[in-house]
Amino acid sequence: MLRELYCGLLGLIFRLAGVLVLLQYLGDITSRICARTAGLSTHSQAARCKTPQTIEMRLLPAGAPRLGLGLAALGRPGYITLNRGADLADRSVEAMRARAEEVLDAAYAGGVRWFDCARSYGLSEDFVGKWLEKRGHTCDAVAVSSKWGYRYTAGWRVDTAGEPHEVKDHSAAHLRQQWPESDDLVGSHLRLYQVHSATFDSGILDNVETHEALAALKRDRGWALGLSVSSPAQGDVVDAALKIEVDGERLFDAVQATYNIFEQAPGPSLTAAHAQGCTIIVKEAMANGRVLSNAALLKHAAELDCSPDALALACVLAQPFEPHVLSGAVTTDQIASNLGALPVAERLRGDPELLGRIMGETRQDSEAYWAERAALAWN
Repeated sequence: MLRELYCGLLGLIFRLAGVLVLLQYLGDITSRICARTAGLSTHSQAARCKTPQTIEMRLLPAGAPRLGLGLAALGRPGYITLNRGADLADRSVEAMRARAEEVLDAAYAGGVRWFDCARSYGLSEDFVGKWLEKRGHTCDAVAVSSKWGYRYTAGWRVDTAGEPHEVKDHSAAHLRQQWPESDDLVGSHLRLYQVHSATFDSGILDNVETHEALAALKRDRGWALGLSVSSPAQGDVVDAALKIEVDGERLFDAVQATYNIFEQAPGPSLTAAHAQGCTIIVKEAMANGRVLSNAALLKHAAELDCSPDALALACVLAQPFEPHVLSGAVTTDQIASNLGALPVAERLRGDPELLGRIMGETRQDSEAYWAERAALAWN
């Protein structure tokens, strides 16, 4: 009797042990399946964020304002903006990263969902990429544009003893070097990749090898393509760039130009580009801070009960070529004030006579504008 009871109990123990082993095995299998599923989901999301259907060759996530934040002044210690020393006392990497994250947070809280970087803006891509990772902002919700073509050479210095802060190279070899660097830092959120400061002299407009390499990026990575322009000839460069085709399709989807109440010369070219379905981006909408002392702007800002910076940005946002406009803010107060441009722009759209009057009273000669800009010191 005792022997039978003992054998029965022993058999029960073995059966229970077998069940536990089976449960552990099933648990391991389930964990592996879940892990693979999670990996597939992550991969699918990344792929979905890179497809043309998601990008739609547009810069902004749905519902976002046409005001973005540029990192030209936040990503490196030196830049040509006026009064930079008063805004940025500590230029160490740690301090600049902290400041960038503060302004990025403030911009995001204000509704901004688009951030513009460049390989030559110091650590701009690294700052934005790490911030996106920390905050968990998905590629559906936040867009990044960046640029290649300039190499940052300042070595995190403001005073480079006469050496250039950045060196331009629009060769296909340089593109092949720089795009993987951008992809590594912000690739999951990158919607637009731009040639940095295209000019007739840089050779980009007739470099077929580079055109084909860019077209391959558009095809393989799903990135829209653009170019930024500078100088009094920027309108002519835009006109020429939009004629470039690869395999019968226009190469560039967007142009980024300098346009503000002072420099209005590229307006006709930007209007024509917009009519062709090209996305228009405006940089230096406050002329590196120079517009803020303009008497006519100050007078109209007082009459409209808005800040001068908000009015300067609003005058650009209200243009008929419907630009996406970059703020160059380096403080949370500046980005908050810049965001005030959105309602002012709506008011100007409803009063084109007022907009025309402001633009007419503030316009400068293009050659004189660029000569003055060239004289600005890195600080």
